Parts: sequence; C-alpha cells; structure tokens
Amino acid sequence: MNTPSVFGPAQGTSAAEHLSPSFPERAAWGTAGKLRAWQAEALEAYFVHEPRDFLAAATPGAGKTTFALRLAAELRSRRTIDRITVVAPTEHLKNQWADAAARAGIRLDPMFKNADRSYGSHYHGVVVTYAQVAARAALHKQLTESSRTLVILDEIHHGGDALSWGDAIREAFGPATRRLSLTGTPFRSDTSPIPFVSYLPDKHGIRMSQSDYAYGYGRALADGVVRPVMFMVYAGHMKWRTRAGDEMEAKLGEGNTKDITSQAWRTALEPSGQWIPSVLRAANSRLTEVRHGIPDAGGLVIATDQTTARAYAVILEDICGEPVTIVLSDEKEASDRIDEFSKNTRRWMVAVRMVSEGVDVPRLAVGVYATSAATPLYFAQAIGRFVRARRRGETASIFLPNVPGLLSLANALELERDHALDRSNRDDGDDGMYNPEDAMVTAANKEEKASDDLGVDDFTWQALDSQATFDMVMFDGDEFGELAEPGTDEEFDFIGIPGLLEPEQVSELLRQRQSRQSKRSTDKRRDPVTGDIAPLEPPPLYRTLKEQRTLLSSLVGMWSKLANEPHGMIHAEMRRICGGPAVAQASVTQLQMRIDLLRRRLGRS
Repeated sequence: MNTPSVFGPAQGTSAAEHLSPSFPERAAWGTAGKLRAWQAEALEAYFVHEPRDFLAAATPGAGKTTFALRLAAELRSRRTIDRITVVAPTEHLKNQWADAAARAGIRLDPMFKNADRSYGSHYHGVVVTYAQVAARAALHKQLTESSRTLVILDEIHHGGDALSWGDAIREAFGPATRRLSLTGTPFRSDTSPIPFVSYLPDKHGIRMSQSDYAYGYGRALADGVVRPVMFMVYAGHMKWRTRAGDEMEAKLGEGNTKDITSQAWRTALEPSGQWIPSVLRAANSRLTEVRHGIPDAGGLVIATDQTTARAYAVILEDICGEPVTIVLSDEKEASDRIDEFSKNTRRWMVAVRMVSEGVDVPRLAVGVYATSAATPLYFAQAIGRFVRARRRGETASIFLPNVPGLLSLANALELERDHALDRSNRDDGDDGMYNPEDAMVTAANKEEKASDDLGVDDFTWQALDSQATFDMVMFDGDEFGELAEPGTDEEFDFIGIPGLLEPEQVSELLRQRQSRQSKRSTDKRRDPVTGDIAPLEPPPLYRTLKEQRTLLSSLVGMWSKLANEPHGMIHAEMRRICGGPAVAQASVTQLQMRIDLLRRRLGRS
C-alpha cells in the first residue's frame, strides 16, 4: 500500500514516478528509476510553501527536465493545475520536451501554432518558444486564463533577451496559477531584468537574482552526476593584414592588447590557415582514444558562422574519412539532424549556435570551441553540451584557443554565478561584477568597427597564416604540459589519456605525463659527450605572465570562498588597491603585487 509523502498523494501512482532522471538517454549509473538527490531536495523545497513562482538553477546535464515533469505530474495529481505550458528557447527543444513528457504520462503538443488559437482537448498542454509567445502575447494570455495553468519557463534567462520578449512573457503568463522557471546558467552578460525572477541587493547594493533552489556544477561533479572537463589548450603564431593594410603578427596567449588578441583569435579560427586543421586533427585523435572505452562517443565543433562551419566539416571529413553532420539553423531539418546524430555512432557534428543550449546528445565527449563568442553565459551553455554523464569514469575533453578570457571562464567553471541587475558606479567602466576579460571580444569588435568608420576601405581584413602549438591541459584547477608541436609524442602524451578514468586517476596520469615530458626536455639539453645539461634560456614573457595569471586566479578563488565575494569584485578591488589595468593587460610587476596582497590576506585568515 502506498503511503502519503511530503509531496502529498502517493507518488507511486504517478507515471512520473518511473521517469529516468535524465532524458532522452538513460540516467547516470545507479540512478535510473528514482530521483536524484537534488531533484528530491528541490521538490521538498517547493512543497514547503508551494509558491506561485519558483526558480530552480541546476547545472546543464543535472536533469532539470525530469524535475520539472515530476513537479508538473504532482501538481496535476493534486488538482492544483489543469493545463501545462512549456516555453523553450528553440524549436528543437519543443520536440525534446514533448518526448520526455510522454514518458511521464503527460501529453504535450509541440506542433501548436499561434494560428491554431486553442489547445487540442486530447493534450494536457503545449510546448511553445519564447519567440512564439512574443509574437502573440495576448493569445497566450487568453489561453493561460482559460484554465488553471502551470507555466514551465525553460532557460528563463532568455526572457531578458529583448525588452519586447520580457514584456510579452509578463503579459502572457502573468495570470498563470503556477510558474516554474528553470535555468542552467543563472546569469546574463547584461542588466536586462528576467521576468518572474526575484532580485535582492547584496552587501554592495547590487541587485542579484535569487534562486529558490540551486544545484551547481561543483556539487554535481562531486555527486558523479556530470563529467569533469579536461581543457586542451592550443596556442600558436598568427599573421594577418588589417583593414589599414598593415601586416601584423602575434602569438595566442602572449599577453597582447585586447584588439591584437581578438584579431589573432580570429586568424586562428580561419579555416584557410593551419591552426584549425591541426587542432581538428588533435581532437579527432582524442576522440579515437575516447572511443576505445566509449564506442559511441561523439565530437562537436562549435563554429562562429555557417561559412566556417561548412569549411570545418570539409576538413574533418578529410581527417576522419566519414561524413560529418552539419547543423546550421533552428529549422526542422536541423532538428532532425541532431536527433539522427544522437542515435547513431558517427564521429563528428559541426554546428553554429543552436547546439549551445538545451540540446541533449549525451554521447558528446569531445568538443572544439571554434567560435568567437566569449560571454560567460554562452561559454557555460556550450560546455554544458559535454558534461552529461552516462557511466563512471567519463571525462569530457574540450579543445580551446589560448585566449585569456576563455581560460578565465574555464578556470571558473565550478563557480555559481547569479544575475546582476545593476552595475557598480566606476569611472573606468569596469563594473566589478564580471571578470575584466569577459567583454574582451566585444570591446575589440567595437574598436574595429570604429576604425571602419574612418573611411579606410582600400583593404579588407585578411588572415595570412596560422600555426598551432599544443600549450597545456587544464584539469581540476591545475595546468599540465609544456609547449609542443602538433603530431609529436609530447602532444600525444596528453591527448592520448585513456577515455575512461576516475578524476583522481586523470590527475595522476597528467602529472606523470608532465614529468615524462619534462624529462624529455632535459635529455634534449644534455650534451651527448660530457653529459652536462645546458642551462635553460629565460622563459618568454608570455609564459611568465601566464603562470602569474594562473596563480592569481587560484588565489582569487581561495579568497572568494573565504570572503564569499564574486571573483570579479575581488579583481576589481585588487586593481583599486594595487593599481594597473585588467589582468589580461597587467605587467609582471602589477600581477605580483596583487599576488602578494592576496597571500598576506590568506595568511591572516
């Protein structure tokens, strides 16, 4: 006999009781057939007060869909609500939600169009997109008022994408009986308010979003719900011609100005050079290694635009010798391609933006971040495509260009961030709430556009040459490896790490590989006759700067945990006390002053 629970009526009678905790594939090891701990906690938190609005922030891959459908089923069984409306960011996700709901015994119509004007009586509700609601807000308000409605707002931060969208969502779903807001990335790179989200001032007076339940990547990683991520970082030498006709050269990761870094990064991503083919070859080798333990493991290249995406696919097909799936838009055929790829065993998919959020392809294990997008929101969504765990020992491998802003975001992957509705008042334009590198590419693009307006049109920007070098592996807050040429044993030491290992085994193996690489380097400097070791040349400036930035980032992270302050505010305070520009532009001396200050603080704590 079923007994009542804290959730109300016996849940064993609900179809949602039998949901797997992740969709569309099976849950992580040992969790099928029951809720994960965080999902049960979130349900308990909800039913303590049964609020009209509830914001659940859970890391990508944690199982937000399952939690939402379980809650919906429970509210229906209690007769709190009669109808369900799910609002998703993309057309593809409409089908994904409907398929998942069907497994829970909830019938949702993903084909509903505004022109239909009313729901089919054989459905429990509909799935629509934010754009669809914005197009006919009055219609959706009428439908919401027609019955007791639960509105599930998937990736609610999209509600702030445009003023008209936010207004439309408020109008359409203001009358809802209950609203459940979900997000895997509870922050935005701007200050647009998100509908139905509460904001409270922090100790600095900055209004911050308030989650009713939060389950971050760090905890999910500790619980074994998501995969750890190994970042394979590639530097290299770039050469390009500016719009003014000047030929420029720079190395990725060398501590250049924002504008130079942006253009070197752009040059690296050009398919006509050698950087992209070298990195794609390395990524394909990594995927081969992973598939020894995970036979259906797949890879995803995230491109900036459709032209480069097609070019990357041609290069990949030549490398791996099989067709590559290309996803270029949010049309139905693109959605079908994603579904097909998720079910087959092909090696590679290349996409522009639509696979960056919410799309479940659990077999994705290797990624190439070949896009110029650099906001914390987009980066977190992109990495979220690779962290869905299916079995013990899986590790995601992401190939990154050595760009300071991206490395900062990779280092901060385990941090939970809220949405700041305000910016602090600073004369230098640095709001203190974000890492100073976050807006690097945006600022550089503005500078480039400003130069265009000067009327210099005799030349066009052109990538002339790009060469890749393996730089390092970032894993669990540490850096491993030294500069190495692609295709060498030194590179394969790291891209050849077995695909199925526990995190502790990965760290230990990386340390061993680094030691072996260091020994090779020493042997190369040994005189074959005398046995003497030639002294090392002073390290290049950019290597010293990189080491200092890494150390500073680690110290900031330690102080952040002790003081419970965001990284961005700590960086801003260091700049105020010690002087100097943002981390990416700071000199060795300026960085060392900040390091010394944080060490003194940590020593007194």
